[in-house]
Amino acid sequence: MVVVMRLLVVGAGGVGSSMVSIAARREVFEHIVVADVDPVRAARAAARVGSPHVVGTRVDASDRLDLVELARTTRADVIVNACDPRFNPPIFDAAFEAGCHYLDMAMHMSVPHPTDPYHQCGVKLGDAQFAVASQWEERGLLALVAMGVEPGFSDVVARYASDNLFSRIDEVGVRDGADLVIDGFAFAPTFSIWTTIEECLNPPVIYERDRGWFTTAPFSEPETFVFPDGIGPLGCVNVEHEEVILMPRWLDVGRVTFKYGLGDEFIDVLQTLHKLGLDSTRPVSVRGHEVSPRDVVAATLPNPAELGDRMRGRTCAGSLVTGLGVDGRPRSTYLYQVVDNEWTMREYGHQAVVWQTAVHPIVALEMLATGEWKGEGVKGPEAFRADPFLALLNEHGAPWSMEER
Repeated sequence: MVVVMRLLVVGAGGVGSSMVSIAARREVFEHIVVADVDPVRAARAAARVGSPHVVGTRVDASDRLDLVELARTTRADVIVNACDPRFNPPIFDAAFEAGCHYLDMAMHMSVPHPTDPYHQCGVKLGDAQFAVASQWEERGLLALVAMGVEPGFSDVVARYASDNLFSRIDEVGVRDGADLVIDGFAFAPTFSIWTTIEECLNPPVIYERDRGWFTTAPFSEPETFVFPDGIGPLGCVNVEHEEVILMPRWLDVGRVTFKYGLGDEFIDVLQTLHKLGLDSTRPVSVRGHEVSPRDVVAATLPNPAELGDRMRGRTCAGSLVTGLGVDGRPRSTYLYQVVDNEWTMREYGHQAVVWQTAVHPIVALEMLATGEWKGEGVKGPEAFRADPFLALLNEHGAPWSMEER
């Protein structure tokens, strides 16, 4: 049985507007409201779809009461959080108060250990969400967290490998890389620089079965990973990410890591920002005005959502799973998805990185609408069967692949 859904998408940036474009093509979404603190941006995201059941409006994502009122007046079934994770708490809490299901693509932010940040965890990603999981269960509500591409797709394929390919998993190593080139810019991130700074400069988390979760220094354990489909070898380093927190909760795995193929130049820029204090979110006084250094950095860089016409190349996300196959023999398999910017721009008018992030939560919402996925509480993608998700993903023009290593 298919249940039609009413969506409230909070955030009309690159990912939010891309999600609206994808969801508008699917019959299970009866009504879609996209809301942003900038009503012009929200209206533009709705207008580009050209559908009467998609509307744009204003909301302040930092104001829980404003969010609750909008969710109730629009009769939303699900609140989709398409904002930077710093806005997670009010959106998450508003969904619970309004009696809506909830979905985000990045969990509540972490806080480093106060005295030993590069060895011990402080407050881990999503700790505050898992702390109230029983309350969501009691109300029969689901908070589906970390359901983007990474985290999200990477978690789904790890679950697929666990169910279908492996009898023992020694390690899941999530590896992300791209050969994207942006014409006309010496430095232009393809995703939110605010979020990129947060996850790259925080102490990365690693999981080991006998040790639990622990941290290391930013950009540690460099390795060269050869990405498929001609993208080729890229230098990858440890970065803080939700997969490391989520996979051990639902999968029997010996070790989990996450590494980005950032490249030396990108790492140099991030390290320079850190040395200068420009990664800080603590406001400083500038000619009588209080401003956050990180917000200044974000304001000086081009909007990632508007770079599609200048971008060339592909982006790759996936999980390298190693252990014993179902036949008991050693196996190492990279389960991945490659998305080409030329295709996403031609088909949807959105650049590859934001489109790839946006398509997976829409597929997940369809799984909930059809009943293929169901549950209450706070759950990651690993908590659900992967097979139907991956089958539906192909319908969206976002196929996945496997490569034996």
